[in-house]
Amino acid sequence: MDLSRLFRPRSVAVVGATDRPGSYGAQALLNLEAIGFAGPVWGVNPGRTSALGRPCVPSLGDLPAAADAVIVSVPAAGVAAAVEEAGARGCGGAVVFSAGFAEFAGGVELQRDLVAAAARHGLPVCGPNCNGIVAMHARSALWGDALTPRDPGAVALISQSGNVAVNALATRRGLRFHTVVASGNQAVLSAADYLGFLASDPGVGAVALYLEDDGGPGLCDGLAACAENGVRVAVLKVGSSAAGADAAAAHSGALAGDQRIFRALIEEAGAVWADDVHELLELAKTLAVGRRSRHRAGGLAIMTCSGGDSAQGADEAERLGVSLPAFAPATCERLRELLPAAATAANPLDYTAIIWGDTAALSGLVRTVGADPSIDRVLVFYDQPPDLDGAVKESWDAVREGVIAGAAVSDAETIVSSTLPELLDDKAAWRFIEAGIPAVAGLRTGLRCAAALSRPAGDPGRLREIAAAARAARKDRTGGNWISEFEAKSLLRAAGVSVVEGRLAGDEDDAALALAELGGNVAVKVNDASVHHKSELGAVCLGVRDEPAVRTAYRRLSGLGAGVLVERMAPPGLELIVAARTDAVVPALVVGLGGIWTEVLDDVAVVPLPADAGRIEQALRSLRGVPLLTGGRGTVPADLAAVARLAERVGEVLVEESLDLIELNPVFVGPGGAVAVDAAATRRRVPVVAPAVAVS
Repeated sequence: MDLSRLFRPRSVAVVGATDRPGSYGAQALLNLEAIGFAGPVWGVNPGRTSALGRPCVPSLGDLPAAADAVIVSVPAAGVAAAVEEAGARGCGGAVVFSAGFAEFAGGVELQRDLVAAAARHGLPVCGPNCNGIVAMHARSALWGDALTPRDPGAVALISQSGNVAVNALATRRGLRFHTVVASGNQAVLSAADYLGFLASDPGVGAVALYLEDDGGPGLCDGLAACAENGVRVAVLKVGSSAAGADAAAAHSGALAGDQRIFRALIEEAGAVWADDVHELLELAKTLAVGRRSRHRAGGLAIMTCSGGDSAQGADEAERLGVSLPAFAPATCERLRELLPAAATAANPLDYTAIIWGDTAALSGLVRTVGADPSIDRVLVFYDQPPDLDGAVKESWDAVREGVIAGAAVSDAETIVSSTLPELLDDKAAWRFIEAGIPAVAGLRTGLRCAAALSRPAGDPGRLREIAAAARAARKDRTGGNWISEFEAKSLLRAAGVSVVEGRLAGDEDDAALALAELGGNVAVKVNDASVHHKSELGAVCLGVRDEPAVRTAYRRLSGLGAGVLVERMAPPGLELIVAARTDAVVPALVVGLGGIWTEVLDDVAVVPLPADAGRIEQALRSLRGVPLLTGGRGTVPADLAAVARLAERVGEVLVEESLDLIELNPVFVGPGGAVAVDAAATRRRVPVVAPAVAVS
């Protein structure tokens, strides 16, 4: 669906145009005037010949030409007809301000009618129940709230919250927008559609995404398009949705719910996760201006004129895991030539207030610190109180120009941040940004943004593979039915996954025979698809070694479930969990420390599928408990490659066998390999299709 006419319109029609103060129809006309929209603007209102100086016609069919963009601001009952008419007239797209649709039960049918009308004509529609689209660079405002136009920048915002978008447009922190979309109900166009379009729109350097849903597989495509075009992305997703009931019944549902899997996808894409709206906007502003770290060394240097700020910066860097390397001897020698005697050449660098306002000295410091071989980025703390004038203003200006001059000749990326958010002056921040220096509001956020610049880009090809897997998993999804442990293990064994040997026992005698067949040391378990977490229910007996014990175990367990499973005891090893799920935004693999303490340890890595063994082994090495796997504190190193191969095959089986969930917990791993001891799985239900009935 082509969105270009909607985002770069040459003409606009406002359905419901009026001059009534406070109405969306009037505000839309005022906004188009204020932003300087250059093309024709027509009102559509059968009861008026003009509105706020714009000509009105009775219907879209009466327009002198098909409008590129149509704003719809009429009661919900009339919206579908307006969309139908816009499509029939050949308009390029519509923005629907009107509310009263699927955001409440009584409007669901009206939204279906709107969607159907748009589909008949392939008409892109933003909304309904939305604030609309502001394209500062195109001087276009398809916007229903009060708007103060500003110079265009390189940041695009896509928000499912109208209020977040309205507030963002009102900020004064050096933030300038390229485009803002408040997407509302997303009945036709989604955040993923906007992301895919803006990824290739000239002038977009970064996108801030505020999401209330997961965006679906299309989000992967949008992220891939951003990676292909060098557009950075920051994401804030609210609403930590619970995993499905099936997954919640397994350990992996508690360990890796929808939000954690979504975050794994965002990180896979090279995007940056934000914890609140302030951080989202500051990250996007930084990413739009800053260049990616060259990974020369990855180190950060902090510059400030305050010992207190220096200490805070060091503490916060440690909390974030940001490296503050010591300067090289040559750097320290050069710094001592530039610094006053009271200052110490160290990282963080407190250059003291003695040289405040000395443009040449500050320029030299920025350049010298940036030339250090261990430094990739220099973060300069810069606070500017509002309403400065006279000599005080001149001193602050001198500091700013010194930083800009030093950054222009520095080998390292230079960033500035205020220590308190309100001390980032808007004009000063914009001056930095125009010079190619990110300017961030707040010390903690400044360090967070500096760290974000070191993230590597996502792989577009891999992101599209993930999108394809997500689409396949969502096709005909109706939820899963649990299968028994024996069935799950039989399926996995046939697929080449290493699982313990075992079989079902028909009675006591057969259980005794199985004991002998399996080597005289077995586990006896209830085999019932409805029984989960067997150890908690007393539904498993371990280390059964003689015939009386196996008969006793059989008699007790046969009364707890549908069948009894007898299995060879696996050799001891470190217990891991390996699970694969399809019920989140993308299919994902969960690997980590397992056993009965899985949820207490909460030490897992999440890898979007498909995933090969190399990627999985890398994820295993990211665990907090990796020393247990690699020989830490005198332990024997485990065969990580074997675990990774097992997990890779589990991910493949999930897709091949149309399963919704596979959970192996525990998987025992030692120096000689890995074997799954327990298995649970759900098989996707096949939709029931009623047979065709012949009509005579």
